Amino acid sequence: MQITCRDEAIAWLYGRIDYERVSSSLTASDFKLERMRNLLARLGNPQERVPVVHIAGTKGKGSTAALIDSVLQAAGYTVGLFTSPHIDRFEERIRISGQEISEPAMTTLLSRLATVSQEIDASDEGHSPTFFELTTALAWLWFAESNVDIAVLEVGLGGRLDSTNICRPEVSVITTISRDHTHILGTRLSEIAGEKAGIIKPNVPVVSGVENREAAAVISEVAGCLKAPLEIIGSDSTLPDVGVFSCESSPQVFGFSRHQLRNAAVANATVRQLQKRGWMIPEEAIVKGLRVATSPVRIEKLRENPTVIVDAAHNWISAGALVETLQDVPVVGKRVLIFGTSQDKDVAGLCRRLFPGFDAIILSKYESNLRGLSVDTLAEIAAAVTNRPAHIQKDPADAWQAALRICPQDGMICIAGSFFLAAEIRRIVVTAEAVSER
Repeated sequence: MQITCRDEAIAWLYGRIDYERVSSSLTASDFKLERMRNLLARLGNPQERVPVVHIAGTKGKGSTAALIDSVLQAAGYTVGLFTSPHIDRFEERIRISGQEISEPAMTTLLSRLATVSQEIDASDEGHSPTFFELTTALAWLWFAESNVDIAVLEVGLGGRLDSTNICRPEVSVITTISRDHTHILGTRLSEIAGEKAGIIKPNVPVVSGVENREAAAVISEVAGCLKAPLEIIGSDSTLPDVGVFSCESSPQVFGFSRHQLRNAAVANATVRQLQKRGWMIPEEAIVKGLRVATSPVRIEKLRENPTVIVDAAHNWISAGALVETLQDVPVVGKRVLIFGTSQDKDVAGLCRRLFPGFDAIILSKYESNLRGLSVDTLAEIAAAVTNRPAHIQKDPADAWQAALRICPQDGMICIAGSFFLAAEIRRIVVTAEAVSER
């Protein structure tokens, strides 16, 4: 199959089964590594040519990936970075040393993938690759053909059966574990930990930021069985020149979130493991890389007067981190929350966790994904668990304008509940700011 331009490439790719958009109806049986192995084998197994840092976790894996990528770049390496989902453009998911995959490269490689997919579809194997599997394969091809020194891979969902789990890791990383995607990963933390621990490989070091005892015990057991050296990041873990990353001294590093310090500790430990394995990473590269790293929609401050913060918090743990961080934000005026989430989330729990910290609530629904929970259903759930009145604005752009009307200049607007809602309103805010500066 010949693909000749970006629009054709994106249209073909989004025509495949996309579990990011239908995950509420999935079960574990929908995820099969055989599909990915078959696809990569037909492509010459590009993943065998690239060493990786492989990162799983319920929360913090995107930020940790960005931090490690930044340090490795500062050390002079050519680094591939694969993350998901994207905020504005599909190409954001796949980068080399900070640069998104180019349109010509993406078009050429997706044309190749389309041909291979046609061959698979025409066979009797029943292994038709999905959107995320093809996206992962695209990353592998570009990284391998660009001769990157190392790649940093963020797990899409879970770990054991995720399409990124066919790789050759230098270090495996598990950031945190809490309840999310329970219809796929299980309802108990031990079950979820078992899925995340599926990325651990024999004799490959593991860095764990998992604090829950039940989950941590599973990580430790799996690492022990596989003779994988395990480093656990405790509450007393420190960073080099830790003052560099404090909220007070560097407000632009990941907004002003003290919770990113823990992600930085996990990243720092991962880099130390790479050093032990022979990677030349000077101390100054570690400090510089951690200082300059950025990660959009992770407690990200977009503007002031009023203060505007977007965050991808969509589970109890990430919502708690957001609430704790916002308590330290020096805001005098009213605090306004724009909230929307997905059908497969603990909606009642999110409402209980987030709503008490705000003076006004606006309920909305993102438009870029079919998983969004309807505003009417969201309002019913919110009314059942809290007596806080809520405004309803079905369109994210209308929700943003309503927030501006409600919030005074010395107040704060926070957007949370879903990566997709945060991304959509972030785009609205950034575009408006750019127009006003002209």
